[in-house]
Amino acid sequence: MSFTGFIQKDFDTFKIEGLDSRMEAIQERIQPKFLEIGAELTDELSGKLGMEMFLHIAKHARRTVNPPKDTWLAIANNKRGYKQHPHFQVGLFDDHLFIWLAYIYELPKKKEIAQGFLENYELIQSSLPKDYFLSMDHMKKEAIKIEEADLKAALTRFRDVKKAEFLVGQQIPVGNPILSNGEALLSLIEHTYDTLLPIYKLSMEY
Repeated sequence: MSFTGFIQKDFDTFKIEGLDSRMEAIQERIQPKFLEIGAELTDELSGKLGMEMFLHIAKHARRTVNPPKDTWLAIANNKRGYKQHPHFQVGLFDDHLFIWLAYIYELPKKKEIAQGFLENYELIQSSLPKDYFLSMDHMKKEAIKIEEADLKAALTRFRDVKKAEFLVGQQIPVGNPILSNGEALLSLIEHTYDTLLPIYKLSMEY
């Protein structure tokens, strides 16, 4: 495999002014790397879950003026799209890489999944290492460490608030040497997904 990791230039993409210029850089610098690791991650997840998983790479097609502040790949069990399904993400902001299991507001069964998580709270809690992160909004950088989060309150909000989301996983800050080590980074992403598989499998029951 030729994936060599992400370098500072990749993260600097989000400092480029203008929609067209930034999108061109995303397509040239980042998306080829997403294709490389996405193919491997999709195969891994398909094998471990016993179902076909599909790679989606963010196109940012709806944007007409403002350039994207981040970009990502997503892996879901649906060929046509991922936003309405539980999915795995790897993506970049200008200052960190994120590795998420993501449940975003487009999810039709959001309320049922959230209730299921609350009813199986011990499984959720035991599947999340304390140094993992929780985000309630995929559009924002902000995330909180699991050890500092009120997980039950977050799940309740995810259930009761229409726009609330639930994303769990890891954030790797720019400057961490693992980012530029393709083999080590891919191994970390796969390990993160393995840790989150019990949560994903539970959500697929709803």
